[in-house]
Amino acid sequence: MQASRTLFQTVFKDPSQRTAHGVSKSRPFLNTWAPSPSVQQYQAAQRRTMASATSFYDFKPLDKKGQPTPLEDYKGKVVLIVNTASKCGFTPQYEGLEKLYKGIKEKHSDEFQILGFPCNQFGGQEPGTDEEVQSFCQINYGVTFPIMGKTDVNGDNANPLFEWLKESKPGLLGMKRVKWNFEKFLVGKDGTVKQRWASTTKPEALEKAILEELAAGEGK
Repeated sequence: MQASRTLFQTVFKDPSQRTAHGVSKSRPFLNTWAPSPSVQQYQAAQRRTMASATSFYDFKPLDKKGQPTPLEDYKGKVVLIVNTASKCGFTPQYEGLEKLYKGIKEKHSDEFQILGFPCNQFGGQEPGTDEEVQSFCQINYGVTFPIMGKTDVNGDNANPLFEWLKESKPGLLGMKRVKWNFEKFLVGKDGTVKQRWASTTKPEALEKAILEELAAGEGK
């Protein structure tokens, strides 16, 4: 319980921040964005895939242009998955993620990838269009790793990839749902989820685990 209070205090340091971000005080976690009918139909098909999914590579989430991205393209890589937002107390983690990405890519250029998934489900803190999200990330943080299309990570319209990630690696006390922006999942070279970190875990703290996974996957 104390951890939850600390997390929310971090995100909403200023009580007026809720209003500034367009979030109702009475319904602070209302998701004002919803996938289009065509996206919902696509995700329904992906959920059917999830029923028989055995690895990360079975999924094809939508990219920033709404096109399916076969995660099979990342086979043999270590991949860090992060649900992101542009107006969150944790948004400056973009800077740390980019630094982590560039630093590891220098020595493991073809073996490591970060994928960001913008989500508006937590305090309505990702209200923009896909184009606006892309522009924000590039202008403010110089992000060079892929930022995918906006998506839900919990609920009826949750991205099937995130449903699989949560099922594979539940959080504290077995809780599966994503609690807030900037949770992180680490996928190994074998396509299975190795670790999961809370929003409060800074990107720089992940380097050791990522390098260990890169080393563990060598020769496989």
